[in-house]
Amino acid sequence: MSAFRIGTGAGFSADRLEPAVDLVEQGRLDAIVLECLGERTVAFAHRDRMSDPKRGYNALLDRRMRALLPACRKAGTVMITNMGAANPSAAAERTLAIARDLGLKGLKVACIEGDDVSALVPKDEPFMDEPGTLADVRMPVVGMNAYLGIDAIVPALQAEADIVIGGRLADPSMFLAPLAHRFGWDAMDAARIGAGTLVGHLMECGMQVTGGYFADPGVKDVPNLAQCGYPIAEVQADGSAVITKLDNTGGCVTTATVKEQLLYEVHDPTRYLTPDVTADFSRVEVVAAGPDRVRVSNASGTTRPASLKVTVGFDGGFQGEAGVSYAGPAAQERGQMAAEIVRQRMARLDGKVDLRVDLIGASSLFATAGLRATDAQDVRLHVALRSPNREDAELLLWEVESLLCCGPAGGGGFRGAIVPCVITKSVLIPRERVKPTLNVLIA
Repeated sequence: MSAFRIGTGAGFSADRLEPAVDLVEQGRLDAIVLECLGERTVAFAHRDRMSDPKRGYNALLDRRMRALLPACRKAGTVMITNMGAANPSAAAERTLAIARDLGLKGLKVACIEGDDVSALVPKDEPFMDEPGTLADVRMPVVGMNAYLGIDAIVPALQAEADIVIGGRLADPSMFLAPLAHRFGWDAMDAARIGAGTLVGHLMECGMQVTGGYFADPGVKDVPNLAQCGYPIAEVQADGSAVITKLDNTGGCVTTATVKEQLLYEVHDPTRYLTPDVTADFSRVEVVAAGPDRVRVSNASGTTRPASLKVTVGFDGGFQGEAGVSYAGPAAQERGQMAAEIVRQRMARLDGKVDLRVDLIGASSLFATAGLRATDAQDVRLHVALRSPNREDAELLLWEVESLLCCGPAGGGGFRGAIVPCVITKSVLIPRERVKPTLNVLIA
């Protein structure tokens, strides 16, 4: 059986579009996966849907679908994505409307739901990885989403869907499902499922494996990063694969880029938990197979977890951010004075909000470690808070802007913004309580 060619068309919600179009048009792909959902992303999507029932899916869905649907139809490439976020049915309906507008008659759009488990998780459920329970969070819940695996996705492929759209489809599962479908892997074959999960894990973050997030000038140089390409996996029936990219794109695929992504967010390589398998990456072999070609093999796994991870999103109220710059002699001292003034002025809120004050340019990111730059000639005061009350955020912006005349001297370039805020927690739910559903629409 020939290798299955699968590509990545997005590694997060706001990833680039053009490299995905290039991949579909030139990559001879069997399938492309657009992974566009994170914990905070789905929580914000729930807030959007609460304000408008027609919203709640990825804001870039229209642009992506208009660019990719004709190319996928021409190339015979199946698209799998979690751009449905908190509203998969609306995303599927919008995709169907775009397909009809583009004249793509007969295009099948499969919508996967059932990941929203808001009615199934008790309030006293303990957190997955920290002390406490959901009841301890004194904020409104906006949504709860379980991570769905290939058992939710494969039926859509069996229905010969051209486009598969879901909500919280697990990142590696979107790559694993078409592999299991093509090669006939049994969902209980932990060795094969573990091998396919490795492929999904390497591919799920897009340009991280082709040199993007890997790049560090002078330490890890990457050519033509501005034109970096998305990855392609050429997967064999035994689960081994070659990770590569289009020849005419920037970036690189090396044993180093692959090893970095292999370890990314993997706390225990012997027990990487997914909805489909407890994957074992501890004996993975990573071998160069030519320019921008790296072969990976020998991943395995054991029985899948009895529970599924659930992301719980809470309405965190509002986040206010404001800044003023200081430059020239004693810039750092003036910035520090301004910071202290804001702290004193905001003290009227009596500790009711989370307030953070930084001097960017004076080792602000290392402030908690006690590290400070000295004699900085260019600093920016940055102040942020989170509060359930918009009025608190408005007060912050007012106080920071008032520094322009109230001192210290030389402040300028005020900017301020107030945005919605969410926080997320993780809990577990017994697998058998989650019931995915499938609906296939035809243009």
